[in-house]
Amino acid sequence: MEETRRLPVHVSIIMDGNGRWAKERGKERVYGHFEGVESVRACTEAAVETGVKYLSLFAFSEENWGRPDQEVNTLMELMFKSMQNELPTFLKNDIRFVVLGNRARLSDKLNAGIDDLMARTASCSRLTLIVFLSYSGKWDILQAARKMAEAGADDLEPFLVTAGFPDPDFIIRTSGEQRLSNFLLWQGAYSEFYFTDILWPDFRKDAFREALAEYARRDRRYGKVK
Repeated sequence: MEETRRLPVHVSIIMDGNGRWAKERGKERVYGHFEGVESVRACTEAAVETGVKYLSLFAFSEENWGRPDQEVNTLMELMFKSMQNELPTFLKNDIRFVVLGNRARLSDKLNAGIDDLMARTASCSRLTLIVFLSYSGKWDILQAARKMAEAGADDLEPFLVTAGFPDPDFIIRTSGEQRLSNFLLWQGAYSEFYFTDILWPDFRKDAFREALAEYARRDRRYGKVK
């Protein structure tokens, strides 16, 4: 089918609903984060299988630092352990791993783990998996503007943390919320949006493929007339 061949190059996902998923089951919020890791794995596999070249995930925002310390610490430890566990899978499936965001706020331990995994997968090329960690769109634009001014340049894009990566063609948000939540404010200017009521821990391969099918039906005009 023609629709199945119209793939976005870069799919970005705002992973939302872990806490609500856990609450519905009478469990603590962190339980939803652990289950959400399985959805990350499933969507990464689906991206590889369908031929998507870039998959980016909004894992932790600058605003999320205001959450309870226990939840934040659990999330950071979960990120560290997940990176270690997934290295063999990344290498086997030719997946490049990248973390973007305000990494100055991350622990030395986590930053070291990120650097190690990024270095080990740097030559992989089948899929680039980008994790946005300690990121916000406003922060990104502000830090880029400062660097642009210091360099005396007149173009902002080379100073964004996403420089060198294509803007997202398709932004998915789970859990029923319909907003960007300070994510990729510059880069998402012409992205297609897809909102689903599915909570992130339940968003697996079938849901990912259904979203791609919807994208294939879209007519992207970029402000022009076709």
